[in-house]
Amino acid sequence: MTNIRKLLLDKSKPLVFPGVYDAITARIAQKAGFEAMFQTGYGTSAALLGMPDYGFIGSTETIENAKRICKSVSVPVIVDADTGYGNPLSVWKLVNELESVGASGIFLEDQKWPKRCGHMSGKEVIPKEEYAEKLRAAVDARKSKDFIIVARTDARATEGLDAAIERGLLYKEIGADAIFVEAPKSVEEMKKIGKSIKAPLVANMIEGGATPVLSSKELHHMGFNLILYPLSVLYANTFATMSILKELKKTGTTLKLKKSLVSFDEFNNIVDLSKFKKMENKYSTK
Repeated sequence: MTNIRKLLLDKSKPLVFPGVYDAITARIAQKAGFEAMFQTGYGTSAALLGMPDYGFIGSTETIENAKRICKSVSVPVIVDADTGYGNPLSVWKLVNELESVGASGIFLEDQKWPKRCGHMSGKEVIPKEEYAEKLRAAVDARKSKDFIIVARTDARATEGLDAAIERGLLYKEIGADAIFVEAPKSVEEMKKIGKSIKAPLVANMIEGGATPVLSSKELHHMGFNLILYPLSVLYANTFATMSILKELKKTGTTLKLKKSLVSFDEFNNIVDLSKFKKMENKYSTK
């Protein structure tokens, strides 16, 4: 497996990685050539529960989903661990369990529980001292230094950009491997983050979200190393699903949209059917 820390520290190019929410989206992302991927909490809540990113999933759903995703691919998976689902001991346990199922890192945020998507209104953050305890627990819990910890602050929405940058600097000092200031509202704010925090930085590109969507080249020039597209796959799949089902309901057939579908053989290639056919033949007694 590719070393995620090496990808993180490679300043010559940005690491662009998509959000995935189940084993099949993870396999498709790997087939598309991505070097790493992100297990999105927003997508996990939607896929498992059909509910918004509003504090409905917990550590059990996150860990079980990570186990399935990590087993399905051979590239690093960074997991959205939300707030850590409790106190520093909860965070310590969570990091241990995620590392044991094959995760290569986590995003840990400083929102007050129940958390919500970083681009939704109504967020609150816990005191930075309280978050610092959780972050220290996460740093102490990992068994491998190659397991990366991304510290996310949502303070931009509640305390302003300067306070969010101050938190980012503190989190870097404590030992976070990368800093994520969530939901800056303008290019100017993004440039200020890039100039103020000398650490690997995350840019979160959500189509229709609070932050301007820029090219990876532009973001890298501003100082962002990790370019995350957490919801593109979820939104694209939702659009495709809505389209095909509306057509089926309206006409009673999907023939009109046949060119918009992968073929039977193409899909079987994605899930490695030929590999299991060979295994079946190998163990057959006939």
